[in-house]
Amino acid sequence: MINWLREHRAMVMRGAGSLLALILLLILIQEKGDGEVFSALRRVSPVYFLLAFASLLISRLFAAARWFALLRSAGVDMPYSRAVALMFTGNFSSNFLPTTVGGDVVRLGGAMQMGYDRAVCLASLVVDRLIGMAGMVLASPLGLIPLQALNGAALQSLSVAALTQKAADFVKRSLQAFSLWLKKPLGLGGALLATLGNQFFIYWMLVLLVQGMDRRVSFWLAAGMYTLTYFVTLAPISINGLGVQELSLTFLLTQLGGLSSSESATVALLTRFLFVLASLPGAFFLPSILAAMNEKKNSAAE
Repeated sequence: MINWLREHRAMVMRGAGSLLALILLLILIQEKGDGEVFSALRRVSPVYFLLAFASLLISRLFAAARWFALLRSAGVDMPYSRAVALMFTGNFSSNFLPTTVGGDVVRLGGAMQMGYDRAVCLASLVVDRLIGMAGMVLASPLGLIPLQALNGAALQSLSVAALTQKAADFVKRSLQAFSLWLKKPLGLGGALLATLGNQFFIYWMLVLLVQGMDRRVSFWLAAGMYTLTYFVTLAPISINGLGVQELSLTFLLTQLGGLSSSESATVALLTRFLFVLASLPGAFFLPSILAAMNEKKNSAAE
């Protein structure tokens, strides 16, 4: 048992972090009253909920387009439909595997089994993540500026320190991973445009969820709040940001968005639910991906 704990120490600590964040969120909900959260949940318009879900699905297509642009610019002739299928399958896996890297492993494994170049696909996944982070870095002032207006020097310095560390990590990994694409500016540019499209529809999803309760937040404030939440969840203190994402988004919606705690918690929980729901097409695409793998194997055997 002790040896198992030593080998899986990081996983255990992340699980404990998720549990602690969820407990804190439950305490917050209990303080405001369970009835208020359920009341806020009932207020969410089904039409706005469906629009938010559609917006998130569109964002997933842009995320696939980002990876597709990198692959095609590197000479990997993967159809866009297959990139979409692998992306959804990776998202589906990320919701059930212990880390967000799990989805990338599934995408890489699927691409390799289909016969695509392993080295290029692996590099493209690294750059795909870095470009996604670059898009969030570009949007980070939208959250940092209103956050700095809050009273709380410790919170401000913590946010700046975290962002600085992430920026340093981003630069270091970029220099190592971008070598193949530095001579492919069109591919990088297309991937960056795709990630901005991905972010736009994620931010719009958040706006729609808030509007579904007959409340309002500006698109730019929603963008800033989600971006700050994104950087908080990058810290390796929870499993897939579980609990940490909900707690941080609840805090930001309350402090910056002007929503009540119950309304903020409802939006945060629905955001998590929509991301899980939007990953379900991955289960639908899984048989087609397996069929494509078998087709490649049979072709290689002949």
